[in-house]
Amino acid sequence: MRALNQFAEATSGVVYIHSSPAALCPHVEWALTAALETRANLKWTAQPASDGLLRATSNWVGPVGTGSRIANALRSWSMLRFEVTEDPSEGVDGERFSFVPGLGLWRGSTSANGDVVLGEMRLRSMLAAGRDSFMTELDTALGTAWDDALEPYRSGGEGAEVTWLRRDVG
Repeated sequence: MRALNQFAEATSGVVYIHSSPAALCPHVEWALTAALETRANLKWTAQPASDGLLRATSNWVGPVGTGSRIANALRSWSMLRFEVTEDPSEGVDGERFSFVPGLGLWRGSTSANGDVVLGEMRLRSMLAAGRDSFMTELDTALGTAWDDALEPYRSGGEGAEVTWLRRDVG
C-alpha cells in the first residue's frame, strides 16, 4: 500500500547556458559533472545574440533538488547567463532558476505547465506593502527583469543540439 505522504525521488529538468566565454566552458562542464555526479560533455555552439560567447543546453535526470544544486554550482561565475529548470514531480513543485550578470540569481516555483506560482503568503505580503510598491514587488516575484534580460539569448538555441545527463536515483 502506498503512503499518502510519499514524495517523488527523481525528477528531470533542463540547464540552459545562454552565454559563456569559451575559456569558462570546461569549468561549467566540471561544475555540472560535480552537481550531477555524471560526466557532462556539452555541445557548445555560438551564441548569435553576443559575438564571442558560446551556449549549450542539457536535459538532466536526478534526485529532487538537483536543479538547485546545479544553479548553486553555476552562480559563482558572474559572467554566465543561465537558466535551470526542475520539473514538478509527485508531491514537489517545479522550480526555475535564472542568472543574469548584474541581477544575480532569481528562483521561482513553477506549475506543471511552467508558469511561475506565487503562494498566498507572498501575495499577502506584497499587498500589505502597499499599492505603490505592488507592481514592483510582483515584477520581482515573477522574475520579469531576468526574463527581459535573457530573452535575446533564448532564441539562440533554436536548432541547437541538446545533451542528456543522467544521475542515478535511489
